[in-house]
Amino acid sequence: MILPFALLAIFLAAAFGFTAWKSKEIERQFPQHGELTDVGGYRLNALHLPGPSNPALPPVVFIHGASGNLRDQEAAFRQSLEGRAELLFVDRPGHGYSERGGPENDFPDGQAAAISRLMELKGIDRAIIVGHSFGGAIAASFAVFHPEKTAGLLFLAPATHPWPGGVDWYYNVAAAPYLGWWFTRLASLPAGLVLLDGATRSVFSPNRRRDRYVEEGAPALVLRPDNFRNNAIDVANLQDYVTRISPRYTQIRTPTVIITGDSDPIVLEEIHSEGLARDIAGSELVMIHGLGHKPDYVVTDVAIAAIEKIAGMDRDLQALARSAETRLTQSGVQSPSTVGFSIEGN
Repeated sequence: MILPFALLAIFLAAAFGFTAWKSKEIERQFPQHGELTDVGGYRLNALHLPGPSNPALPPVVFIHGASGNLRDQEAAFRQSLEGRAELLFVDRPGHGYSERGGPENDFPDGQAAAISRLMELKGIDRAIIVGHSFGGAIAASFAVFHPEKTAGLLFLAPATHPWPGGVDWYYNVAAAPYLGWWFTRLASLPAGLVLLDGATRSVFSPNRRRDRYVEEGAPALVLRPDNFRNNAIDVANLQDYVTRISPRYTQIRTPTVIITGDSDPIVLEEIHSEGLARDIAGSELVMIHGLGHKPDYVVTDVAIAAIEKIAGMDRDLQALARSAETRLTQSGVQSPSTVGFSIEGN
């Protein structure tokens, strides 16, 4: 009996050691990018880019999706918007280099409150809130609970409404008490490293992944145990949360644009995006044929124009969407991957 226990001990020590070593390697490759700010007993990491003295646009706050961090939205938007507006790219609580805070941050309204406090500390009174994917649920909650700070909303392939089915199995395992702690320290990081390339291609599918996305967006940061577990808890809690909160979206009264594709492998646009367009009076739905889950990267020009329109500029988003469809047709698409970070049930 001694030999099997000895082998198990060696295996566990090796697995724990590999996870700890590789987590540090990931952090060396993608070090903290931004500034930590205490928002009430814990710290959020954010990249704050002050705008010019006479900005063309109001401040813009970017909220990344599941498995992400602030680098994801920064790589998509910074080059186009820096110098035109005050920009705030945030690591959501428990993601990137932000601390998790209390149990309230297991839900979008808690994370929205944390971002609201961060805005106050950065001197931002009101902003256009941009939410991608899971960040869409936080952006919607932000508008419901902090309307005085919401100058407008841009939803990019958002996840905001109840959907049929559940979430991928590993979210529930990683979110589970006790078991999740072991899973994220023994299995999720090595498996994630193997699957990372295919998973990121799947998130972009059927569009081509940006060549340097893995280097610029730093998705590997989510593979660190605490990040992976926090991300899993977020996703595992989302269904019940949006079931409770989505009826309140009708209270939102702010300029709103929703950009989505009809080929999204991660969220169902007919539930989430069309649901938002139905619930938020005066909102504009921009549906793009052939677009997947990453409008922030694939149709960045349409997203920028949407921010400009929310700010009061004259922009024909539907015409820009048709132009984007032509580009997508001409550029071709990749073969859809079978590996992804889906939140939809089958």
